[in-house]
Amino acid sequence: MSSRVRSLFIASGAVAALLVSACGVASQPAAGGQPSELRLGYYANLTHAPALVGVHDGYFQHELGSVALKTNVFNAGPDAVTALLSNSIDATYVGPNPAINAFIQSHGEAIRIVSGATSGGAELVVNDSIQSATDLKGKTLSSPQLGNTQDIALRWWLKQQGYGVNSQGGGDVKIVPQDNASTLTAFEAGRIDGAWEPEPWATRLVLEGKGHVLVDERSLWPSGEFTTVMLAVRTDFLNRYPTTVQHLLAGQLKAIDFMQQNPAQAQKDANAQITSITGKALKDATVAAAWPHMTFTMDPIAASLKTSADHAFQLGLLKDEKLDGIYSITILNNVLVAAGRPAVVAS
Repeated sequence: MSSRVRSLFIASGAVAALLVSACGVASQPAAGGQPSELRLGYYANLTHAPALVGVHDGYFQHELGSVALKTNVFNAGPDAVTALLSNSIDATYVGPNPAINAFIQSHGEAIRIVSGATSGGAELVVNDSIQSATDLKGKTLSSPQLGNTQDIALRWWLKQQGYGVNSQGGGDVKIVPQDNASTLTAFEAGRIDGAWEPEPWATRLVLEGKGHVLVDERSLWPSGEFTTVMLAVRTDFLNRYPTTVQHLLAGQLKAIDFMQQNPAQAQKDANAQITSITGKALKDATVAAAWPHMTFTMDPIAASLKTSADHAFQLGLLKDEKLDGIYSITILNNVLVAAGRPAVVAS
C-alpha cells in the first residue's frame, strides 16, 4: 500500500475517532425530541437527482416540518464522508466506496446506510483514438477523486483488462483524479484521453468533448443494476433522531415518485437546482441524454455494495471488506410499507 493511501486511512481513522469521542455536539434537540436542523450533503450531479429534486421542490423540508434543512454541496464522496465523520453534516448522499471506507475506518461505528437513491449513471468516455480496451496502454484517464466510486470502478475494470495501475497515477494506464469540471476542460484540450465519470459529466464528455462511450458501467453488473448513490447517516444522529430520518426518507420517496411520474419536469427541476448551486444551467439536451442512463430507487442494491468493497480491497484502497452492520433499513421499510410498497432487503 502506498504512503499516500496509508495517510488517507490514518487521517480518516483519526477523524472517526474524534467523532466517536465527541459525536452529536452540533445537533441540539428542539422541542419534541427533534433536532433544530438536519444538515444534508449531496453533489451537483444528475446522479444525485433525488436530492436535487427533493431540495428544489421542497419534499424534504415539507416532511421535516419544523426541523430546518441545511444543505452542503460536495464534489465527490471522500469529501462528503470527511464532513460526515467530522460531525459537520448529519447525512449525505454518497457513492458506495466512500461510504464503505468511512464505515471500515470507524470500525463500523460512525455511519449507517439507510436507503438507496440512484442506480447506474456512470460511463467511461474516451476520444476517437481509443476504440477498444487494447488501445488504452500508455493513455491518460481521469476519475473524480482517488478512492471515489468511479475511481474504484475504473481501476478495477483496467485490472480486468490486464493493465497495471497504482494510486500514484502511474502504471500501464495513467490515472489523474480531478474534479469533474477540470476533467471536461482537460478532455476538450486533449490533455487526457478519457474519464470514468458520473452523469451529467459523462454525457458532457460525449456532447461537448466529442468523445464516445467505451464502457457503460451498467453492462458490468447483473441486470444492469448497481448502487451509484445512497443515503448515509451518522450513527449517532440516527440513534438520537430516528423520526427525523424517517421524515427525510419520506421526502425522498415522494421526490422519486414525482421523478418517475413526471420525468420531463423532474429534469427541469434537477437542472434548476444545479443552476442555483453552480450558477450555470446544463443544456436541456445534456439532461435529456443523461437521464435514461439512471434509475432512481429507494433500494440500496446491497449485493453491489459488497462487490464494490471487494474490488476496493483487492486494489489496496480498502484495508478491510467486512460490512456487517453497515445497513440500517428498518426505518426505510417502515416508510415503504406505509406507502403501500414492498420492503427491501439489505443482506
